[in-house]
Amino acid sequence: MPPHERRRARIAFSDAAAKQLEALTDEAELHALDRALVVISVDPEIGEPIPGNAAGPQLLQYADEVERVRLLYFVTALKTVVVVAYIEV
Repeated sequence: MPPHERRRARIAFSDAAAKQLEALTDEAELHALDRALVVISVDPEIGEPIPGNAAGPQLLQYADEVERVRLLYFVTALKTVVVVAYIEV
């Protein structure tokens, strides 16, 4: 891999997010989710921190205003992005 190419983060889903995914049937919703997942896989730190308990992982939110979706997620020490929720806005 050339030095200028960044490796994408691995994406995983919490149980709650996986259930949300199972319920998606509309192609436009799936496209919006895919687009947002690509963005955070390329740059996991792009999201804004959500204030909360310092004991757990730092939750981030990424909002895509074009696709009108928001992802809540955290990044593990091994740079895996764990999606907690998918929200349409």
